[in-house]
Amino acid sequence: MNLKLIPSGLVLFRFLIAPFLLWDALDGTTSIWFIVGFVAAFLSDIFDGIIARRLGVSTAELRQADSWADVCLFSCIFVSAWLVHQDVLIAYQLPLLTVVFAQLVWWIVNLVKYGKPASYHTYSAKFWGITLAIAIISLFGFNYAGISLWLTCIAGVVYSIEEIAMTMILPVWTHDVLSIFHALKLREQLLIQKDEIAS
Repeated sequence: MNLKLIPSGLVLFRFLIAPFLLWDALDGTTSIWFIVGFVAAFLSDIFDGIIARRLGVSTAELRQADSWADVCLFSCIFVSAWLVHQDVLIAYQLPLLTVVFAQLVWWIVNLVKYGKPASYHTYSAKFWGITLAIAIISLFGFNYAGISLWLTCIAGVVYSIEEIAMTMILPVWTHDVLSIFHALKLREQLLIQKDEIAS
């Protein structure tokens, strides 16, 4: 077995598990397998990047695929939430729509500047992912929203604002930039390199 294929396999796993989670919710209820499948997908999201860096295969293409796998997974979960917990989504429509709006702005800014979505994998993105996992398990496992849902909405808006600012700062598309402070340092390095080339 080629160990270097493990990160790609974990990304592919998230693409494949997402529609099965949605399928489990089609009848308006979810089984224990929904939580099991989501936890497995969430763990794959944590370890694919770690393993990729350890094996030296953390390429731009892999990180982009990782981002698209996340979009696929959480899109299916959102539709599942609408099918199973529509009343909760309606009750929390203001914070949820705020996150959706922030994400739309994020997409537009990145597409306009780079022609493709960003793939920064920031600390704030990781924190949002953790709060999303908590909110999803709380909602589907314990029928609870409350603090966990508010927390993930706030984290999602903060993440979106930081990454929009990073896109405005960085002159070229770059993957794996951990925070806006790293982006500022990288911008300075890129400008120095540009000046050296020009001179």
